[in-house]
Amino acid sequence: MVRVLPTERLMSEGNESSPLPERRSELPPVIRRTEVVAIALVILTIICVTAVLYVAKAFFLPVVMAFVVGTMLSPAANFLERYRIPRAIAAVLIVTAVATGVAFIVGLISAPLLDWSNRLPELATRLKDKLHVFDRPLALWHEMQTAIGGGSPESTASLQIPKFDWVQPTIEFLTPTFTEFLLFFATLVLFIASWRDLRRALIMIFADHEARLRTLRILNEMELHLGNYLLTVTLINTGVGIATGIACALTGMPNPAGLGALAATLNFIPIIGPIAMFAVLTVVGIIAFPTLSGGLMAPLAFAGITFMEGHFITPTIIGRRLALNALAVFIALAFWTWLWGPMGAFLASPLLIVGLIMKEHLLPDDSPQLPSD
Repeated sequence: MVRVLPTERLMSEGNESSPLPERRSELPPVIRRTEVVAIALVILTIICVTAVLYVAKAFFLPVVMAFVVGTMLSPAANFLERYRIPRAIAAVLIVTAVATGVAFIVGLISAPLLDWSNRLPELATRLKDKLHVFDRPLALWHEMQTAIGGGSPESTASLQIPKFDWVQPTIEFLTPTFTEFLLFFATLVLFIASWRDLRRALIMIFADHEARLRTLRILNEMELHLGNYLLTVTLINTGVGIATGIACALTGMPNPAGLGALAATLNFIPIIGPIAMFAVLTVVGIIAFPTLSGGLMAPLAFAGITFMEGHFITPTIIGRRLALNALAVFIALAFWTWLWGPMGAFLASPLLIVGLIMKEHLLPDDSPQLPSD
């Protein structure tokens, strides 16, 4: 008696049933339960870390800021060590020099800012009077809204200046507290002074020789690229500030030194900083000049300066090694600004550089790649 195997039985049932695939490669891909659980755990971990960073901003923001800035300034401490200056003293000297530079920039910006903040009602009235050219387009827009039922006939069609109750919350949002400043500077000094010991401790955590070498390469590249980023961006932004100050002086703008310092400071924040500076120059120009064309001279000059800087000078100096994808920069900027405000916007590009360096070493290019288009 001959036994019929299950496979042969399926083959003999007729043309209505098709044979099962014989090779495993022909089977459709199956997502395993362990993979789903792993992805869910990663997503939950990211959500939890983001929530902790948001809630504990007063602690994590100064500490992370000190770590990033300290890594940027470590090459300067290494340079001073070559001249037999103890690293602790070098850390104090570097932080003192940085604090002095920041205080000088803040002094240039704060003097005209305080003067203008005391004259806000007067300046708002002058701005509204000079923007009467937009009353007719606004009236047409209001008529269209009323015709389609989207507006009320009683509402005014003239340009309205917003109230000034946003000034105090904005200042509180932009300026960290004294405790955050103190925590930042203390952590920065201690980080620069103990960076060598911290590097050694991070490397010796791993028992495997290859893991230690990989960690050493990651730390070296972080120190090198973040230091180069800080130096080049500072020099470029200083040049942008000087050029903006000269353009403001030539066009007759009030307080060109303060506007140049503000342009250099805001240029540390990619994308948003130049746009905000263009808006500031536009408002100041419209208020300070009797005609609209005269008030737009300095903003247009600044737009030309930032165009040259963003499309020719910065790509040439930084090169492809530190070149960042515009979409990645924008997403990182939006995320860190939402999370930590203006200081988060400053940290967006350095943290993106750190992430790219870790990706290059932990996920090297010799891994399987997708075929080209």
